[in-house]
Amino acid sequence: MVQMGNLIATLGVTLIAASGAFGQSAAAFRGAAPLVPLANEPPPKLIVDPPLADPLSHGRVVIQYRTENLHIVPVYGPAALAVSPRIGHLHLTLDDLPWHWVDASNEPLTLVGLPAGPHKIRVDLANANHMVLDTQVVTFVVPKIK
Repeated sequence: MVQMGNLIATLGVTLIAASGAFGQSAAAFRGAAPLVPLANEPPPKLIVDPPLADPLSHGRVVIQYRTENLHIVPVYGPAALAVSPRIGHLHLTLDDLPWHWVDASNEPLTLVGLPAGPHKIRVDLANANHMVLDTQVVTFVVPKIK
């Protein structure tokens, strides 16, 4: 029984010593969090790639994009304008139609069923209150599929 007690005591001291190495705070490990007032954040930017070639050759349009200084999330309204880092979504307009749709999935844009021929899609980066912050236009040709 004494040996079991010594083993438990030794194990306990070992665990305490080992946990000291991992007990460092997140701030001590990562450094100070970069809190930047919203007014001082750099402007949001939208980067949109041309459609992926392989899906396009089969009539599917897959467009990848990324944003800088703005996170794409499905949150809307004036109260969300004060969130830092900024949040927003996309407004998408196909072929200059008089309407657009909203996307906040943060996934590649995928369009199927477009007729063969030239097309363009306007991608607007919008804040949570639907104000457009940046715009990119992508033109492409959907091939005739036999």
